[in-house]
Amino acid sequence: MICNVDRRQLLVVAGTAALGLVAGAPRVRAEESQGKNAHDAREVLAVEDLMREHGVLRRALLVYAEAASRAAQGSDDLPMDALGRTAALFRTFGEDYHERALEERHVFVPLINAGGENGALARTLTAQHQRGREITDYIARMAKQGRLDPADRMSFSGTLTSFVRMYEHHAAIEDTIVFPAWKRTLSGNQYEELSDQFEDLEHRMFGKDGFEDALKRIAAIEQSFGLADLSALTAPAPPRAAK
Repeated sequence: MICNVDRRQLLVVAGTAALGLVAGAPRVRAEESQGKNAHDAREVLAVEDLMREHGVLRRALLVYAEAASRAAQGSDDLPMDALGRTAALFRTFGEDYHERALEERHVFVPLINAGGENGALARTLTAQHQRGREITDYIARMAKQGRLDPADRMSFSGTLTSFVRMYEHHAAIEDTIVFPAWKRTLSGNQYEELSDQFEDLEHRMFGKDGFEDALKRIAAIEQSFGLADLSALTAPAPPRAAK
């Protein structure tokens, strides 16, 4: 009789434990899912990373556009030191990291291999990267002079203006066509792995806060050019139409 009672008790305990495990499983899975979603919400994935890097470079282009305007107008208010720092930022963060290490190594290759219109775009973008590096060399060289010779003003302004025009359209094509096409070539796991690789590479090249440091550098440059106050850049109202 004692053995039978013990057996029944063991069966009751075992059944209760099993029910507890079954009831707890969805909760565990839900908690794991919530943790993964929270991680995903904090994570900057590859395309977002590339596009926010474009934001830094576009702010550098605004500096170049301002410098081009002042040079064309013959203004003496052209901070060449800050212009040199802009070229240095464009070289390290834009050309060495964003273009060479990310786009040319990871983004353009599968599109070029696939051929078609996107492959042709990737080849054109690569050629524009090279032209941009030539122009960055030129800007850095001119900035080292400390002042702009009056005889160089118009050619300097024209070079900056053409670079801004090229790169603005260049970045827009990447954001709207190339990056989405590249993402479609990847599985979900491949995309997550590359996102991690991009982040690791940024940390290796610039330290833990590479993007944040780039933001600080461009903000200081904007201050030197009087471009730090966004509200001051609000366009004036258009002229009223004649009645």
